[in-house]
Amino acid sequence: MDSQYVALKLGNEEYGVDILAIKEIIRWTHITRVPKAPFFIQGVINLRGNVVPIINSHLRLNLSATEVTDKFRIIIFSIDDLVVGFTVDEVIEVVSLSKKMLEKPQMVEGNNKFIKNIGKINERLIMILDLQKVLDLNLF
Repeated sequence: MDSQYVALKLGNEEYGVDILAIKEIIRWTHITRVPKAPFFIQGVINLRGNVVPIINSHLRLNLSATEVTDKFRIIIFSIDDLVVGFTVDEVIEVVSLSKKMLEKPQMVEGNNKFIKNIGKINERLIMILDLQKVLDLNLF
């Protein structure tokens, strides 16, 4: 059975996140900085009365920063009773990937701790993020 992922852009690369973990996708909004937060926490937002921490995807994944555009979105995830936002440059589409279209990353160093699989659709490669690790606020 195929799994569905939301394909998104971070810089020039394409990433994917499990659609079942997504609570909602919202437009870019004002993010309030929080003193002494981990370096990758951009701040918090007020989402319908709930304070939600926002992870800066570029800082978290050690990618170079990009200019905020009108395509920027915040993906709100709900994992293990934790609600957290994750900044993305652009949401592209929903893709279905079968197990045979997924391959374990062969990288030795770098961001591979955040990459669970690499999805292959024809010539396209989509790095599937390991949300448990990416959204773990204690993992530095």
